[in-house]
Amino acid sequence: MTPCSAKKNLLIIDDDELFCDAVKIGLHSADLAIHVAHKGQDGLAFCKKNHVDVILLDQKLPDGEGRNFCPQLLQVNDQVKIIFITAYPSFDNAVRGIQVGAHDYLSKPFELEELRLTIDQMFHTQKLEKNVALQHYKRHREHSDTVLISHGGLNDTQDVVHRAAQSQAPVIITGETGTGKNVVAKYIHFHSQRSDNGFLNINCAALPENLIEAELFGTTKGAFTGATETRKGIFEIADGGTLLLDEIGEMPLHLQTKLLSVLEEGQIRKLGSHSVKPVDVRIIAATNRDLEQAVKENRFREDLYFRLNVLRIHVPPLRQRQQDIPDLCRHFLQKIPDATHMVLPEQELDQLCHYHWPGNVRELKNIIERAVIFQRQGTIYPSQLLQTTQESSAPSSAAVHLSLEDVTRRHILQVLDAHQGNQTQTATVLGISLSTLKRRLKQYDTRSN
Repeated sequence: MTPCSAKKNLLIIDDDELFCDAVKIGLHSADLAIHVAHKGQDGLAFCKKNHVDVILLDQKLPDGEGRNFCPQLLQVNDQVKIIFITAYPSFDNAVRGIQVGAHDYLSKPFELEELRLTIDQMFHTQKLEKNVALQHYKRHREHSDTVLISHGGLNDTQDVVHRAAQSQAPVIITGETGTGKNVVAKYIHFHSQRSDNGFLNINCAALPENLIEAELFGTTKGAFTGATETRKGIFEIADGGTLLLDEIGEMPLHLQTKLLSVLEEGQIRKLGSHSVKPVDVRIIAATNRDLEQAVKENRFREDLYFRLNVLRIHVPPLRQRQQDIPDLCRHFLQKIPDATHMVLPEQELDQLCHYHWPGNVRELKNIIERAVIFQRQGTIYPSQLLQTTQESSAPSSAAVHLSLEDVTRRHILQVLDAHQGNQTQTATVLGISLSTLKRRLKQYDTRSN
């Protein structure tokens, strides 16, 4: 695979060499660079080194299910548009693909022109999203995500959010995956005195343990094997702005100590350096874990917890604020190109309000976007995309009372069992580092003894 150099970059992840060759020939264009990977891991590695705009992702790959690679690809580049392709058409597969972040779904065989139009739509959507984002930034962001935190279901937290925006104190944001914790963090930053400076986000669970320190604090040349130059860390880059530490509960204990030192002293030390550098960074931490329980089990430093927990904001799951769903639907329709005129019938809203939404706001957004693609004469029917998952998504009476930590533990152990105990494959499927998985498994084993 060659490095991306064209204005637009398409990556095909499919083990069918004839299909890949046909697409490359059929879509050949001076404005489009087409790259091919025959395994999911190869495609993921390519995306980590090169910019990719659109991905054609096969559902069946030699090293796993395509939809299992989707979250990992989005973690590398959350702006990439993923189109699922499969020779085994299934409505259930389509819904699951959308739930994990795919933007569209095609079933083989399909006409070349259909593929061309779908890809062109992805590029068009990306261009509009970038233009909208730029305009929002130039106009001081115009509070485009205000709607996500100003509904009746969030009245209890709205006041704390506004107070956090006016403060310089650290903040902890808690809530399930997909509830919009990152949106709340961005809202706080862009409504604060730091809004003209940078907002950076680092996922503590996505980086290997041996790289987190270098990413946070930077490195000097020769600090370790492979450190060929002096590099700034996230803290130094974010100086004067805001840093969101997502999944803070996954940060290793020894780095928690260094983070506490930065918060207390306002200075960092690069790896391999003997000097310190002052930094002024506002910290917002986000987690879907129970940090109080982690403190009790000595998995999270108590002093760091109290230092971060100056302001606490909890974002409830969408199922607990279903009154927000109509406004959220209208909000998402406003953000989709050429969808502002589309009609969402009242009975559809009623169906959506009675759905459990295991993927929270993120799942709702994907469903609305999918419904727009399948709209009929300007009317969308998103509830039809929920029919195959409604039953499986509804929790049992016993599951409703499980803690988030218990649900996470069960899911990790189920994935581990599905891969016959292979921890490397399990970590890849879960989208976390191997060191994070091993730390979790060690915790579970300790608690069972």
